[in-house]
Amino acid sequence: MPEQHRRLHRLIRQGLIYSLLLAVAILGLGGLGFWLIDPRIVTLSDGLWLAFTTAATVGFGDVVPSTQASRAFAVIVVLLGLAVLSLVTASLSAIFVEKEVEDEERQIEKDLMQEIGHLRQEVADLRREIQARETSRPADPSGGSHLTGR
Repeated sequence: MPEQHRRLHRLIRQGLIYSLLLAVAILGLGGLGFWLIDPRIVTLSDGLWLAFTTAATVGFGDVVPSTQASRAFAVIVVLLGLAVLSLVTASLSAIFVEKEVEDEERQIEKDLMQEIGHLRQEVADLRREIQARETSRPADPSGGSHLTGR
């Protein structure tokens, strides 16, 4: 079971890394695209800023798409940005949920081990009690079993 948790934890962390890399790639390509498509975007940094504010759906208004092509490109950047930001959020949430689940499983395991200990003690006590009864009983002279009453 612990090996499965490590594997799951690794996959979740990788998912977060891949989501973040995808977000950076989309923002980088978006910035480059805005810089190439829109004549009012004169620097790559302005294109990257526009890609970020567009993908995050913030839209500060200091830099905006000015042509039909750059507006259409903005729609694509918004959709991709929402998708990637959702992936990043889901990956982060999965990390926190996994930690909670691991803590709960550890507590359940601890409780079960305590219960098993109690049951073992009860079984040992019952065995001693049965042994004590059997040794304190006089032997059955008829040779029959004292359990069946014969």
